[in-house]
Amino acid sequence: MRKLKLQVQVSVDGFISGLNGEMNWMTSNWDNELIKYVKEITEPVDCIVLGRKLAQGFIPYWASKPEGEDAFGVDKMNNTTKVIFTKTLEMSEWDNTVLAKGDLVDEITKLKKQDGKDIIAYGGGTFVSALIKQGLVDEFHLLINPTAIGNGMPIFKGLEFNQKYKLLKSKSFECGIVVINYELAKS
Repeated sequence: MRKLKLQVQVSVDGFISGLNGEMNWMTSNWDNELIKYVKEITEPVDCIVLGRKLAQGFIPYWASKPEGEDAFGVDKMNNTTKVIFTKTLEMSEWDNTVLAKGDLVDEITKLKKQDGKDIIAYGGGTFVSALIKQGLVDEFHLLINPTAIGNGMPIFKGLEFNQKYKLLKSKSFECGIVVINYELAKS
């Protein structure tokens, strides 16, 4: 079965964004080692899952082939199949993109059972929190930024029971980000 990975930047106090979606606190001056780490986790990925809100900025950004972004990342983001979870969009206007309009658990389970490589999730707090709450994330790559924002949208919002994780690795980078890599512990 395919593995669902989550790669997300969070503040040191556990928020994915400010209360109004602010992301200006994120460290953007990634060093070469962090770029290499992200390449390593995205290389074995052939499907990206996104919430609708993030997709509306994410897909056009990468489609513009932004100057200064790593060529591997631009290629990966544009040429990898993307599945957008939405209740409101009727059709996708983007290349290599399909819509998932059904139940989140059912749709992710279907994707995991398909032949293919790993799946990676990117998203805003609502989508990411729903994936976590439902226990759908197999592997976490939490990019902890050296900033506390005091208040915002928590990544682990709405958990109804404790989730146990097994530490796979942690690594600090020159830019100040610390990556903590967990997998969901087997019961």
